[in-house]
Amino acid sequence: MTDTVEAAWRKILATAGEHTWPDGSPLLGPFTEMVRMAHAEPQLRQLYPWTGMWELHFSRCTGFRPTWDIPYIGTLSDGRYYVEGPHRNSPRIAETDSAQAAVAMVIERLPPGCGPAFVGTAEELAAYERKTGPE
Repeated sequence: MTDTVEAAWRKILATAGEHTWPDGSPLLGPFTEMVRMAHAEPQLRQLYPWTGMWELHFSRCTGFRPTWDIPYIGTLSDGRYYVEGPHRNSPRIAETDSAQAAVAMVIERLPPGCGPAFVGTAEELAAYERKTGPE
């Protein structure tokens, strides 16, 4: 795992309980649990994490723009979870009561040979894979 990936996970783990949404949000507890469950999984821990809109995303590269080839997990207003992706407009894969089940659904759908995260941009990763094949 690269220092960049480790630093991103540390930041997300440290701030998950301090999300920028208003205090008392019903999503805060489920979001924090989801982040912790995902970090506990070695296959996901080696990917670059990023968050937004109460969702946890995973990228196969560390640079901007992220890859969009891995499903992501989001929190629902009732404290449950959904798995969507890999693209923003992909249909919802499933909803579940359990962060652990949502994490398992992402792991089941990882691209072959996924990880560790490539140090660089998605474009640089694509060029590297054209030369060498997927990592």
